[in-house]
Amino acid sequence: MTARVRGLLRAAAVALESTIFVAFPLLVFAGVSRLGARTTALVLCALLLPGAVRAAVKGGDRLRAALLLPLSTGILLVVAAALDDERFMLLYPVLVNAALLLQFGLSLRGERSLVETFARLQVDDLSPAERRYCRSVTMVWCAFFVLNGAAAALLAALAPRAWWAAFTGGISYGLVGALFAAEYVVRKARFQRWGRSPVDRLLAPLLRARAAHDP
Repeated sequence: MTARVRGLLRAAAVALESTIFVAFPLLVFAGVSRLGARTTALVLCALLLPGAVRAAVKGGDRLRAALLLPLSTGILLVVAAALDDERFMLLYPVLVNAALLLQFGLSLRGERSLVETFARLQVDDLSPAERRYCRSVTMVWCAFFVLNGAAAALLAALAPRAWWAAFTGGISYGLVGALFAAEYVVRKARFQRWGRSPVDRLLAPLLRARAAHDP
């Protein structure tokens, strides 16, 4: 097998695993409706296991940290299969929000928030005002993960499964995109740092004109 073929297979495997994690709520809803809780849990376990094993074999602290969510998901699936109980699989969105809350929240204890880390991938010379802004945005994301995880938990416990699937498998992602887009526009309007991306080229004339008219 050539290196190119191996690379394509690895890329396909990563794409499949990413799709499963993103579409997990919808897969659970559809699978439980047709196959039952135990079979659905076993099928999802079988699909996710190769990626987790591959990452574990490679080793490294960063890779082991990346295994936290897959391993936690695997535990939920194993328990769901053993007890033939779909409710454990419904906890997946709560688990995701908790993991993200932990990651964003812990970064606030250090000098550099997680949003600042992301921002420095594009801009190295952040001003003190920009760093404070990044810390505030990190706090906003923490609040979002708390509310989003709570909503997912309440829907799992009290609402019809279709409502849970619609929120966790669609609406929740829309809210993430809306918050990300709103923060991006606010940041560009406030600090007027523009790149060469099509979005920046579209926003720059609009937000510069608005800034010029603001007192």
